[in-house]
Amino acid sequence: MSKETGHSDHIPGTFVFTGKRSAKGLKLNKFAYSLAKAENREAFGKDPVAYMDTFGLSDWEKQKIIEKDVKALVEEGGGSIYMLIKIGAVTGDGLASMGAQQRGETLEEFMATRNVPLKQNT
Repeated sequence: MSKETGHSDHIPGTFVFTGKRSAKGLKLNKFAYSLAKAENREAFGKDPVAYMDTFGLSDWEKQKIIEKDVKALVEEGGGSIYMLIKIGAVTGDGLASMGAQQRGETLEEFMATRNVPLKQNT
């Protein structure tokens, strides 16, 4: 387990959610957590930027959320994947889509490496 010493960061592509990253992403993660409530999801759906402004998110954070750039939010923004899943649930991008993005793959490529079939939208 990482003790903020950076010993886990030597693994390429690994971004351990440390206390330092948690502090950096505090506003972002609070925003994401807020989407657990229906009234907050509705407010976000009506005016995403205005809703994000209530959390004091930076322009960079707001842009990455709008772009659905989960990889940047995790790597650079201090986002917890557990909180960011809440954003994905609202925007229609589930965990599999986020996993694909983290690996630089399409959803189809990512799902081909899973042990489950990709469900087609009907």
